[in-house]
Amino acid sequence: MRVVAAMSGGVDSSVAAARMIEAGHDVVGVHLALARKPESSRQGARGCCTLDDARDARRVADMLGIPFYVWDFAERFADDVIEDFYAEYEAGRTPNPCLRCNERIKFAAVLDRAVALGFDAVATGHYARRVDGPNGAELHRAIDPAKDQSYVLGVLEQWQLERSLFPLGDDLKGDVRAEAEKLGLLTAQKPDSHDICFIPDGNTAAFLSRRLGELPGEIVDIESGEVLGEHTGTYAFTIGQRRGLGLGNPGGGGEPRYVVDVDIDTRRVMVGSPERLDVIGIEAIKPTWANLPLTHEPVSVMAQVRAHATPVPAMASFDGSRIHVELLQSIRGLASGQAVVLYDGDRVIGSGTVDRTHKRP
Repeated sequence: MRVVAAMSGGVDSSVAAARMIEAGHDVVGVHLALARKPESSRQGARGCCTLDDARDARRVADMLGIPFYVWDFAERFADDVIEDFYAEYEAGRTPNPCLRCNERIKFAAVLDRAVALGFDAVATGHYARRVDGPNGAELHRAIDPAKDQSYVLGVLEQWQLERSLFPLGDDLKGDVRAEAEKLGLLTAQKPDSHDICFIPDGNTAAFLSRRLGELPGEIVDIESGEVLGEHTGTYAFTIGQRRGLGLGNPGGGGEPRYVVDVDIDTRRVMVGSPERLDVIGIEAIKPTWANLPLTHEPVSVMAQVRAHATPVPAMASFDGSRIHVELLQSIRGLASGQAVVLYDGDRVIGSGTVDRTHKRP
């Protein structure tokens, strides 16, 4: 097969490219330029897509003896990921930009270009498994539970999975680094990136403030209605947040307060006890299906709402526009805009964007 190896400049994508070559494929390395003004270097493990990352990807491609290109998707990334990030927070939702990037850039724009250029598939360093099932390609969890990235790939549809390769899904991270060392790859001990790539300092509130400005409002105790403080923008708060509230006094019983609701219209941030965060039901929109879609008939699933959260048992159905999830075990601190990914065992069924949650009476 003719394969585009997406090379971020990290150890995982480096080994993934090497494995594609070893498997006998015709491989071309591609680095995605996603930043209009990329940083020259990383700040520890923060961010990615720096000039140093691009250089590392090129050096690895040279070591592997494959052609290498940089594809500029900065404008597309700004429009489809960064602008979406601003809009979601401004509307009081909490987006996941990594899912949006996978959905609209890495497995849409990149895959479209690769196919148009005559390539058969795109290989990445994601920790997940693509399995050929009775109804076509399936997405499964990786063998390494600590590195599993099936959640952030849960937005992929089957046609995308058919042309996607995940060479690391059956391996432990430590083994991948050891393989990179054996191959002599310069990225063998390079730290993983953990933060939002376009916010390398990790300060999301400051990033949003520079664009959205100050939108002051009140911080209110949801039980008593007492005004406890003020804030400069509701976008700096998300459901379940405990730190950074600037409240000197705890709740009436001495317990800490959490953000339990955000009202964009009144600019009020509601705080209360952690019990008010317990969610027992989810309505999700914008469904994507990795294989066969759900139907009106509720089925038993496992629901996951964060990249490394523990999945919980649930009953889920689809009415043609919305996914309805009845949680059999409550989830704490879920905000609209987040993604819920549904599993049948290790197999991804599909995903949706949380539009509404139902809490305990």
